[in-house]
Amino acid sequence: MIQTRLVTALVLIAAFLGALLLLPDFYWAALLLAVACVGAWEWSTIAGYSLSARRIYVAFVTMTGALLLPLPLPANALVWQHQVQMWVIFAAAVFWLLLVTYWLLKHQASNNAVTLACTGWMVLVPTWLALVSLRRVSPLLVLALVATVCIADSAAYVVGKRFGRHKLAPLISPGKTWEGVLGAVAAVTLYGAVLCLVFDLGLWVLVGLWGVTVLSIVGDLFESLLKRQAGLKDSGTWLPGHGGVLDRIDGLTAALPIAALYTYFPLYYTTLADG
Repeated sequence: MIQTRLVTALVLIAAFLGALLLLPDFYWAALLLAVACVGAWEWSTIAGYSLSARRIYVAFVTMTGALLLPLPLPANALVWQHQVQMWVIFAAAVFWLLLVTYWLLKHQASNNAVTLACTGWMVLVPTWLALVSLRRVSPLLVLALVATVCIADSAAYVVGKRFGRHKLAPLISPGKTWEGVLGAVAAVTLYGAVLCLVFDLGLWVLVGLWGVTVLSIVGDLFESLLKRQAGLKDSGTWLPGHGGVLDRIDGLTAALPIAALYTYFPLYYTTLADG
């Protein structure tokens, strides 16, 4: 099991790095949209949709994502596309900070089929958009953010497994502990300190990475809540030893849209001010 998990992880890392560093913007976006569509299929399974409803849902995610692909469009169409992208990411930040926080505190998310469909779209599409837009800033920024989530997740697992005594959210995910959270923060702090030294960055970077760490835990807990409600252990079986796509990206779904909002905040502010 451990060997299978390790091999899958190495393949995923190699594929991700190759795509991130080598693919043109359009192909990067198209590849990630395909991954998001796999996640949409898993989400529709968690939601308990029929086979025909699952197909419709995946088609809906595909079509709405296709409208936002980086294409050579007329100037007015590009302006419209960028404004839609900004509003989607802004809505995702509000969704994670308010609605998801409320559901986690209540230990219960909505079971309504329409609400679940909208929730799945809000989880998947803004994450995809964030990966596409942040890569335009710098592939290294995307790599640093994804590495932060991976380091936090791994450290939380190892420290929680070894020292965990105090449950973080026993009604949602009994395996997660406060000791694991502290381990994640400590590991990310060390990682951030190395980044600051190597790239001569200000210590404010650490604050941002702590925020990413907390948000990654929120994303992880939210998927655990939905799987618990659906009576599922994993979101899928696409990735041997790891479960499904949603199981691998759950920490990114909350962190990346808010990181994108923070990165583009001046532009968002100008757009909102102009109506």
